[in-house]
Amino acid sequence: MTSVIDIILAVLTTLAALWAVMKGTLLRAAIALAATSVMVTIILFRLNAPLAAVFELSVCAGLITVIFMSTLSLTKPRTYEENMQHTKKRFSRYWLLPPIVGIAAIALAIFIKPFSLYFPFATSGTDVRSTLWNLRQADIIGQILILLVGVFGIIVLFKDKKKSGKEI
Repeated sequence: MTSVIDIILAVLTTLAALWAVMKGTLLRAAIALAATSVMVTIILFRLNAPLAAVFELSVCAGLITVIFMSTLSLTKPRTYEENMQHTKKRFSRYWLLPPIVGIAAIALAIFIKPFSLYFPFATSGTDVRSTLWNLRQADIIGQILILLVGVFGIIVLFKDKKKSGKEI
């Protein structure tokens, strides 16, 4: 039963993250990002990491969302037509993102050796390097994936709109 709940949580987290990326309005994207953060919080609680879960909920789902909302309230809103045009451009640019995420999830499920959701803790006297590389490999994979997602997000947000005089 545990694995079914974990799969449902992973799917819901992925859907919320895709919703945050694909939404046309920044307000809805910020709300979707908060929903993603809440799903990650639930996963962290299920992984018996309450401190990380509380930090995720308070900072990422709470504080960051408030900062985004206050920033959005200070910006000029787009008209409905501008919003629709922006959404069409976004869908034409990123329509491959959901299939890539699905293929990556299937590949990870097939090719990566299955691991249990029980993560062993290091005993006293254990070197941090050996703990990370030998006992907590799933943490490192997760951190690498989060880093890559962050790089993708920065590329999307700060991409130069004009290249050689043409709009992309």
